Amino acid sequence: MAADTLVADRIEIADLFARYARLLDEKRWDDADTIFTDDVAVHSPRAQLRGIDKVVDYMRQAEVEGEHTQHMTNDLLVNIDGDQAAAAANSLVYFYREGRSPHQTSGLRTACTVVRTAAGWRISETRIMLAWIRKD
Repeated sequence: MAADTLVADRIEIADLFARYARLLDEKRWDDADTIFTDDVAVHSPRAQLRGIDKVVDYMRQAEVEGEHTQHMTNDLLVNIDGDQAAAAANSLVYFYREGRSPHQTSGLRTACTVVRTAAGWRISETRIMLAWIRKD
C-alpha cells in the first residue's frame, strides 16, 4: 500500500472516531449509517447488539431526558490491513445537564473492526469496555 494512501486511510479512520463521538453527543441517530455498517455488531457492558437498526433503537431508548454527554476520544491506534483495520482508543465521557458541571464521568476502552466501504470507512464491530466510573 502506498504511503500516501495509508496516511489518508489513517486520517479518515481518525475522522470516523471523531464523528462517532459527535453522533453520540449530538444524538444524531439518523446519521448512524455514516459511522456503522448495516450489520454492525456492538458488544458493551450494557448490551450485545447486531444490526444498525437495533443499535439505533438501543441508543434512542438509552437517552435520559435533560442529560447530555461529551465524549473525548484519544490515544487512537490503527492497524490497517487492506480494506479492514483494527482500531482502538480510550475515551472519557462526561455526563452533564445544561449549564452544570458533570455529575458522572467514565473512562472507556474501545476496540473496533473498521472496514472500507463504497461510502468510506465504517465500523463493523465494536467492543466497549468500561475501565472506571465516577459519580458525583
